[in-house]
Amino acid sequence: MAKYKIAWMPGDGIGQEVMEAARIVLDKLQLDAEYLPADIGWEFWRTEGEALPQRTIDLLNEVDCGLFGAITSKPKQEAENELIPELQGTGLTYRSPIVRLRQKLQLYYNLRPCKAYQGNPLNYREDIDLVVFRENAEGLYSGVEFHPVEDDLREMMKKYAPALGNFDDVAGDDMAMTVRVVTMRGADRIIRRAFEYAQKHGYPTVTLVEKPNVLRETSGMMVRVAREIQKEFPSIELWETNIDAQMMWMLKNPENYGVMVTGNLFGDILSDLSAQLVGGLGFASSGNIGDELAVFEPTHGSAPKYAGKYIVNPHAMLLTTKMMLDWLGETEKAIALENSIAGVIKEGKVKTYDMGGKSSTLDVANAVAERL
Repeated sequence: MAKYKIAWMPGDGIGQEVMEAARIVLDKLQLDAEYLPADIGWEFWRTEGEALPQRTIDLLNEVDCGLFGAITSKPKQEAENELIPELQGTGLTYRSPIVRLRQKLQLYYNLRPCKAYQGNPLNYREDIDLVVFRENAEGLYSGVEFHPVEDDLREMMKKYAPALGNFDDVAGDDMAMTVRVVTMRGADRIIRRAFEYAQKHGYPTVTLVEKPNVLRETSGMMVRVAREIQKEFPSIELWETNIDAQMMWMLKNPENYGVMVTGNLFGDILSDLSAQLVGGLGFASSGNIGDELAVFEPTHGSAPKYAGKYIVNPHAMLLTTKMMLDWLGETEKAIALENSIAGVIKEGKVKTYDMGGKSSTLDVANAVAERL
């Protein structure tokens, strides 16, 4: 019987190819694991009306972790148009399966390391070592949305938020609303994980990236919670910045920052900029982590125009695999994999088109495997 059970979730498009790359290095590492196929993605939406079938959720409740490739997401009307004829007009609404997965399984924090590896021609600079903690289950991605905004909802909300009266001349059909939800529980657990990580890995600061001067209630709660938690970690300094100013400072002095923590939307923005500083989404790994389960994924999308060509950069997927090994406690294998990835990048002989090379996705994976 294998030591680990891992839900194997290729998803859509290039997800299939980068997962092949991951399997090459995992097999070379001889990880004692059973890889259990799990259904997720656009084809299941199109044919079943559900991109995250219940059978996949059930499986995830029985495994040690999941490894995920990429997902296709499309706007509401486009998604409905692509349903098979039998499912069209039945009231089905597409929702991102990865967002649902994070919320349903309480994978409440998204860990996104962004590290510059020596020799990468795409590095903004070579002294960057950033980690973004992005809240996963709340914020503007919580799924609390309204369209149209019915009169009874509007009148009820005006009672508590008079500013809504500024839109009295707008018909309900012409208005859409998304609610940013922040709870004390959600703020505490994401900020606490950021401080714990900083302490464990020797980062001197944690930077809270929010917008409390405008989002007074939601960002204000994040600030209050962060200040209280910092008292439990006296050796770590708390820095507070606004999301817009942080974008500027990240370009000017990225070496000043280590661990950053924020809500869902701001974390999405912050982590993509951080990824670009170290080579782009081809190097951007992430983990969706809860108290008992984690699902690891590269942050790039399914890139349909490249699907089947085996030309995309698999380093994001391989670094994601390294994160999974860390989480499983396979520290030696994780270190070996990262060292092999760094060695291939530094040598510069095997590289995909984005790095100025002509190697295939699997060429890179095999080069990394050879170094293990």
